[in-house]
Amino acid sequence: MGKMLKLGYEPGTVTFSTLINGLCLEGRVSEAVEVSEAMALIDRMMENGCQPDQFTYGPILNRMCKSGNIASALDLIRKMEHRKVKLNAAIYNIIIDSLCKDGSLDEMATKGIKADVFTYNSLIGGFCSAGRWDDGAQLLRDMITSEITPNIVTFNEANQMMELMVTKGCDPNIVTFNILINGYSLLSKVFVNLGNLMWPRNKELFQEMVSEGVHPSIMTYGILLDGLCDNGELEEALGIIYKMHKTKIDPGICIYNIIIHGMCNASKVDDAWDLFCSLNFKGAKPDVKTYNIMIGGLCRKGSLSEADALFRKMEEDGIAPDDCTYNTLARARLRGSDKSNSVELIEEMKSNGFSADASTVKLVMDMLSSGELDKSFLDMLSGPSREISSSLD
Repeated sequence: MGKMLKLGYEPGTVTFSTLINGLCLEGRVSEAVEVSEAMALIDRMMENGCQPDQFTYGPILNRMCKSGNIASALDLIRKMEHRKVKLNAAIYNIIIDSLCKDGSLDEMATKGIKADVFTYNSLIGGFCSAGRWDDGAQLLRDMITSEITPNIVTFNEANQMMELMVTKGCDPNIVTFNILINGYSLLSKVFVNLGNLMWPRNKELFQEMVSEGVHPSIMTYGILLDGLCDNGELEEALGIIYKMHKTKIDPGICIYNIIIHGMCNASKVDDAWDLFCSLNFKGAKPDVKTYNIMIGGLCRKGSLSEADALFRKMEEDGIAPDDCTYNTLARARLRGSDKSNSVELIEEMKSNGFSADASTVKLVMDMLSSGELDKSFLDMLSGPSREISSSLD
């Protein structure tokens, strides 16, 4: 470089990029990462009015990733984006291959690097740029199930994913549609204020799926129906159930659970009860979740005697109650000022190895504060199982 300047040559972007590539090939990038020759060269080329591009940064990123310095590589990606450097598929693939195998972030986790929303957004965009659609869709779902809160950029990446697939002539399959539909549903729950934007897109995806000749699976129907019910569109959900019956698709108990839950949330408990009672005729055997949903609906309606009867019936039918069953009934009895039966049920719950959940504890604390219960009830609730008679003394 010194000789070039002495001879009066002004190096350009290609020259600088070649020199940086040489440094990396020599294995000297460890010096170039933090206050290094390579980064110093980039600063110098910018001072000379030369704009570094993806070919300038690529060798540095590649060496960083190969040496396991992923955190520095991610920082450099941020700088590239800040400097308006266009990131191509090759750049994204360098990061993707270092961070994840088969669409997971296991390697990143083992390196002690916590993935954040930027990491996921970059990788989702990278998968799309590299034409790895299914990996990008799966990563969207992994992001949300890993409790990484998505942002509007995530939403835009997901939206562009489908558009790019169609533009590139790639046919999305059932797995891609399911992941994207589920992703949009989860995003609408995270961003309640954006639900009106995301939910219509979910329905559009379902229609695209059908028009592309991809047959919805039971999982697809479940995701869609759950979203419809959550968004108060029960009638549309019932219309889909009707179409499923008409086309000889057996919804199964999981789908019926979604509909019964939707009916209860819409204050149509009587309709939910009618559907519940018809399940055996439809060839669907109620499970513990079905009973819990129906018991919860009856409790919210104030039909405690019917809820209690259903509780005993589930035991007769060989369905063991779980912590949700006991806590739902215990709270309903407490709200109904039925202290003695509440104690009896709580003791039964504890003897079966279950304990009060957060909602039950909060209700008890509120009732203690208002003077409706005394401290002995809290002691009974949190203490070991004992004879019911002693807890009533």
